[in-house]
Amino acid sequence: MPRGVAIPELRQQLFAATEQVIVRDGPARLSGRAVTGEAGVATGLLYAHFADLDDFLAAYAVDRAFLVSAEAATLPERAGSGSVAGNLCDALLSTPPVTVLALARLLVTRPALSGPVRAVLGDRTAGLDAIESAAVRYLAEEQRLGRVAATAEPEWLALALVGALHHLVLTVDSESDVHARIQHTVNALITNVTTRRPVGG
Repeated sequence: MPRGVAIPELRQQLFAATEQVIVRDGPARLSGRAVTGEAGVATGLLYAHFADLDDFLAAYAVDRAFLVSAEAATLPERAGSGSVAGNLCDALLSTPPVTVLALARLLVTRPALSGPVRAVLGDRTAGLDAIESAAVRYLAEEQRLGRVAATAEPEWLALALVGALHHLVLTVDSESDVHARIQHTVNALITNVTTRRPVGG
């Protein structure tokens, strides 16, 4: 890339490269040089836009947490339509597994990054917390509508679903396998608590 030529969407290019470094080499190997090398740009470009690596990683964590939160936020609005299991699967898999994996690994090794995320997006927005919170609200609304049994416990169901997602993105290499196993897990957990029609319907 010639000097002085702007690179469109540089931030997203660097963020995507960060994910590749984390997934392939682990968060301990993160450095400005590793990220820019993966992105195929000069190292100085990162520091032209961010004060230091910590500043860059905070921006990455906020960006990806916003992505996860935005995708999960629509789940409660789906209450009463479609299938309960299908809606939950869509929410759990709306963010690419590689993004969930990279963000989860980064937040575990650099827990201080949760602070900037909460400061920008609010509580329960760092990583998988957003999906869990949305799932609790969604299941509670489906329960109110009669599509989820009154005996079900939305908080624990949501925790189990997000725990399964976290485990699978950390341990399964194939994205298609993650999707298939999430679908099986959701069906196994949700089938016994859903009703055929709303109460009073």
